[in-house]
Amino acid sequence: MKAYHKEPIDAEFTPIYDEYLRTRYHIEVDAPIRIDVGRGMEDTEWNPLACKEVYAQGIKTALKLECSSCLFDLSAAAELGQAGIDAAVEGIYGGGYQKRFAMTNQVEPSLKCYFCPEGIQPELPEAVELARAIISVRNMVNCPANILTPSKFSQELLAQTKGLPVQCSIYNKEELTQKGLDALLSVGASSENSPFLVVLRYNGAPDDEARLGLIGKGVTIDSGGYCLKSQASMAGIKGDMAGGAAVAQAVCALAATGAHVNVTAVIPICENRISRGSLLPGDVIGSLSGRTIEVLNTDAEGRLILADGLTWAIREENCTRLVDVATLTGAICAMLGSVAAGVMSNDDELYMKLQAAAELSGERYWRMPTFPEYERLIQSDFADIRNTSKDGCGSITAGLFLKRFTEDLPWLHLDIAGTADTGSPVWQHQTQGATGAAVSTLFHLALSLENH
Repeated sequence: MKAYHKEPIDAEFTPIYDEYLRTRYHIEVDAPIRIDVGRGMEDTEWNPLACKEVYAQGIKTALKLECSSCLFDLSAAAELGQAGIDAAVEGIYGGGYQKRFAMTNQVEPSLKCYFCPEGIQPELPEAVELARAIISVRNMVNCPANILTPSKFSQELLAQTKGLPVQCSIYNKEELTQKGLDALLSVGASSENSPFLVVLRYNGAPDDEARLGLIGKGVTIDSGGYCLKSQASMAGIKGDMAGGAAVAQAVCALAATGAHVNVTAVIPICENRISRGSLLPGDVIGSLSGRTIEVLNTDAEGRLILADGLTWAIREENCTRLVDVATLTGAICAMLGSVAAGVMSNDDELYMKLQAAAELSGERYWRMPTFPEYERLIQSDFADIRNTSKDGCGSITAGLFLKRFTEDLPWLHLDIAGTADTGSPVWQHQTQGATGAAVSTLFHLALSLENH
């Protein structure tokens, strides 16, 4: 987006008090098309989610009318402060997104977007960086798995740190073997494309000992292994690295905006295929933590690699708070659909900070219980823990599995399996495919932990 300085434009967009999302456009000779979208009536709640939808509807209308440029009135967004500007720009970028962008890594909408700078510009750079981060995630998640292999995903994450105060380390199979990341290696052994571990470190508060650890699942293709997915589920197996992409881009956005917080992203990356080296149901494997794991479902591989990621974040990166993010379970889709992500936490204060961040991001999260009775469902007869439930409660037991690897540090688990990708968009700022879920919430969560 650029500040408007009397450039010729095809359209002008303004949110108005009218029925929510009601869209009207006015065409006059030798004048820009005027696009008005209803933000609701004056007594209607105006929040970041509504703001995203309204501005997304505006750019979608401009694209439908084949405009090549549009001037966006951000004054309605500014009523909500920085969160409103963030939401409006995300709506513009998200509503203007097209799946084909993934093939060229395009992040800007196809038409030129302008805004009136009066009273807005100091707040815009953060919003643009955050929107670009979200679109980058959508591109990566939409990218075909034969193009985004573990090696190429690792290199893409490295490339995205260029010019930013972010240190990126990529650990290969040999280094992972020396370190003892047995759970990640066991899943990665299913493919000729070797596994990696990518770590992004941002030190925005060097005098602060606190460090937020963001651990993201990076399975670039998930066939389910020998517990093969159904035909109906096969179309989505290339996007199982959405959590890894989200945590990486959250760190990049924080670094780009100079946030005063220390954050490390840990992304275990691999493929889950069928081969001679693939895990079999009944196998017992080790992990970086020293715990043994009985594998009873090879399609529950995400929690295996995240277990090693959590341990790495604690023991190698000295993280003091943990957030894991993953497209982890189909059960969360059955529970919450594409409207909300599931959350588990062992720390009420950190959970409340997440909810406050979600209010700013316009995303929705729902907390799952951690009653001790559920722990019995992942007790193993042969190992310290089993990787799947004995009897239902799939999303809850997946979260409790990961809780065993947190070493009692404050922890959040975000299961974004239902919200990371959508075949039928729920909101106007979404398009079919990847959504960029969790980036904005992680960004605002980290800002809430800033040390000035």
